[in-house]
Amino acid sequence: MNRRIPYVPNELKIIGELPGMFGPGQPLRDTPVSPRENVAAMYFDRHPYWLPLPGDATMMIPNLYNELLGRGGPAGTTDAFGIEWEWVPSAGGSIVRPGDPFMADANEWKDKIKIPDIDKWDWAAEAEKTKLDGRVSNQVSFVNGFWFERLISFMDFAPAAMALLDEDQTPAIHALFEAMTDLGIKLVDKFCEYWPALDGFNIHDDWAAQKAPFFSDTVARELFVPYMKALTDHIHAKGRYATLHSCGHGEARVQCFIDGGFDAWDPQIMNDTYKLYDDVGDKIVISLVPQPLDGIAALPEAEQRRLGTEFAERFANAGKPANLGHYGQPALTPAFAEGVYVRSRQIFAK
Repeated sequence: MNRRIPYVPNELKIIGELPGMFGPGQPLRDTPVSPRENVAAMYFDRHPYWLPLPGDATMMIPNLYNELLGRGGPAGTTDAFGIEWEWVPSAGGSIVRPGDPFMADANEWKDKIKIPDIDKWDWAAEAEKTKLDGRVSNQVSFVNGFWFERLISFMDFAPAAMALLDEDQTPAIHALFEAMTDLGIKLVDKFCEYWPALDGFNIHDDWAAQKAPFFSDTVARELFVPYMKALTDHIHAKGRYATLHSCGHGEARVQCFIDGGFDAWDPQIMNDTYKLYDDVGDKIVISLVPQPLDGIAALPEAEQRRLGTEFAERFANAGKPANLGHYGQPALTPAFAEGVYVRSRQIFAK
């Protein structure tokens, strides 16, 4: 790709609106390539045209997946495994109906869990209902994932966490995670077949709480990393990128995410995204959270723009790309975003 297209001020002209990933849409500017092409350049060439903004990519969660393998909506759902999900209005999301875990021990999984036959699902009808916006980079969001979050849905949190440490359950967890990973691989194939313009896959697996990870590096490497790598290898073989959604203070496990084959991670705000970028930004794309997160929007526009320019000068590095994460939305004022865009365009065009 020819990135030596010099920046011109007319690029800031707004020619439309992009779909918002979470919240209102972002302005579409008269950029030299589409946001979709820019994200592809970040992942596959490690040299974007500008530092990608949250609106440059979006998530899709078709109802077919959300009802059968996700968490449903306000009406609740019973998923393909027979797990009942209840909507919690105060949280704006769903949880497994509490008090009656699907299984008490991982060794029960072969008797209680039936892997769904996704070939019987009406993929063609869903593809007709769910269209992709070709201006932006589209990812499927695999809510609940295939490993720890899925185990929690089967067992509840405390028994699932304890199962990771129980040697009597370890072989069963390996077998279950292998079966779930195989399901993930089949899902990737279906999505690539019915949405051929799809760009990537976002896998959910929460590993940490507010202050620390749920389990040790040793447990992560034994029970999770091999299955992550099997799935991300398959995604890459399909020519798509693989990103990770993992909530909590998980920065101590970032090397596991790298070894698991993920191209990017969007850390929550309790993680030091600047340090993560400095330490491992050459190995995984970090979705950055501007600092100070809550103070930028209160500043004069000229100061916001200056901070955006400085942000780009810090993080717009060919071969070590990053993007602006959606957790940084409070700081992403129009002036700050403009400063990031203009300066990063200038830097990447050199």
